[in-house]
Amino acid sequence: MALAASFDPAAPPRLASFSWPQQFLLFAALFAGLLVLHAPLLRLPYFWDEAGYYVPAARDLYLTGSLIPSSVPSNAHPPLVMAYLALAWRVAGFSLFVTHAAMLAWAAFSLLGLFRLSSAAANLQVAWTTTALVAIYPVFFMQSSLALVDLPAAGLTFWGLLAYLEDRPWKQVFWFSLAALAKETAVLAPLALFAWQVIFPAIARHRPEVSPPQPRRTRWYHLVLSTIPLACWFAWHRLRTGFVFGNPDFFRYNVVATLDVLRFPFAMGFRIWQLVGYLGLYLLTLAGVFSLFFAPEIEDGRPRPGIALWKQSALAVVLLAYLTFMSAVGGAALARYLLPVVPLVVLFWVSTLWRRARYWKLIVAAVAMAFLAALFINPPYGFSLEDNLAYRDYITLHVEASRFLVMHYPDARVLTAWPASDELTRPWLGYVSRPFPVLRIEDFTAGQIALASPLRSQFDLALVFSTKYEPPHPLLENCAFCRQIKERFFGYHRDLRPQQIAERLGGKVVYQQQQDGQWIALISFQEDKENASLPAQPLLPQ
Repeated sequence: MALAASFDPAAPPRLASFSWPQQFLLFAALFAGLLVLHAPLLRLPYFWDEAGYYVPAARDLYLTGSLIPSSVPSNAHPPLVMAYLALAWRVAGFSLFVTHAAMLAWAAFSLLGLFRLSSAAANLQVAWTTTALVAIYPVFFMQSSLALVDLPAAGLTFWGLLAYLEDRPWKQVFWFSLAALAKETAVLAPLALFAWQVIFPAIARHRPEVSPPQPRRTRWYHLVLSTIPLACWFAWHRLRTGFVFGNPDFFRYNVVATLDVLRFPFAMGFRIWQLVGYLGLYLLTLAGVFSLFFAPEIEDGRPRPGIALWKQSALAVVLLAYLTFMSAVGGAALARYLLPVVPLVVLFWVSTLWRRARYWKLIVAAVAMAFLAALFINPPYGFSLEDNLAYRDYITLHVEASRFLVMHYPDARVLTAWPASDELTRPWLGYVSRPFPVLRIEDFTAGQIALASPLRSQFDLALVFSTKYEPPHPLLENCAFCRQIKERFFGYHRDLRPQQIAERLGGKVVYQQQQDGQWIALISFQEDKENASLPAQPLLPQ
């Protein structure tokens, strides 16, 4: 079937085939489109986990050739994406633009894989629509240019799932192996399909339509083989560092502390929301559920076909594996951890709408508008800043505060918390021109400020900021039970405001800015009152 061919429901089911030139042209178009849409973001300094681990680890590899980072404690994440960035810097130079553009190439390749997967599972109309919606879905859109590993792992997983549907066993081994070397949790997809390979013969005796067409070349060992490269990486990491799954603090935060029977149902509920409701997904879900009450549309005298049940089952097993595992582990329940399966949810609902809704294109247009709105409008509850353009507000606030610090307090010793501690000590992250001596605390809660008070002689200035998004009118603001759950299981805390911190430490606020639920301030403890009276500088134009 050619790239521009229309779907013929009367024709026998077959998989869409695409030539390499067609795929390359589509990749180039996707990459160019992403570059244009992300143009205002491509020179922004590194943000949060980018600055805290992935860019330093890639930079260590770039400078020393070592797969084990030396400037940050190793988290045992496989090195594929870091090696890719190091290669990009070696070819084009170490810069913010090169990093973000290189990650956009990953995003374009991931969207191409999703398009191929969607066309193999459904048809070209569904594939185009699914790809377009996922490209502008806020979480995917923001992750597209960030130097993190979740989106590359998701893209490689799409290619592995495509190979599974096409029954190309050695391509499965190749793509799933690369996905696991991008991020270790990507091994969930082949393991889930392996379990399904073992289980579905028993189910097929009662529901033969669940079983894929026979004969198939894919065997259980093909799926298991794709886990071997990851196992070799962990073995080598254990040999070099003395631990397997990351440094002890990382493992404790993301695994040991989360294996709690009481935490699991709350985390599961939160993960379900991220799959079907988060940042505009609720509109797609409601439309899809409502359309299930209607009979399939008739086209050319036949009902429009849905995704084959065996394909739905295989993809659903992968989705369920991610939902369960990510509810059990992960200290921060970040939406990006579900990037391999959220596009599958979009695919299911788009296919349902195409099949059953007469005005499905209008519904999809409304969903697209909801996704675009969610890029700019923050939800009425706490969320990760990296999930929409709130991350740009964070960077702008921190760049301007750092500029003020460099101009007016060039020799100050600074009290602050992560990630600002890294922003001030690593000039190559893009915030300061030279490093500052930093005393780091965990956050700006009353307890941490009390711990910092006796150390007053060790710092001249405090850079304080909102470590979490604070909506002006938070949903369930007065729900004490909800607050207790967040504090106990999800690391929720309340930062003191700048004036409160200044009063407790005996300083004076000399700079303060806020924007859309975020704030940042500088508190001076120097005797020199000249600097302490300097006015705050305005933010860069939005």
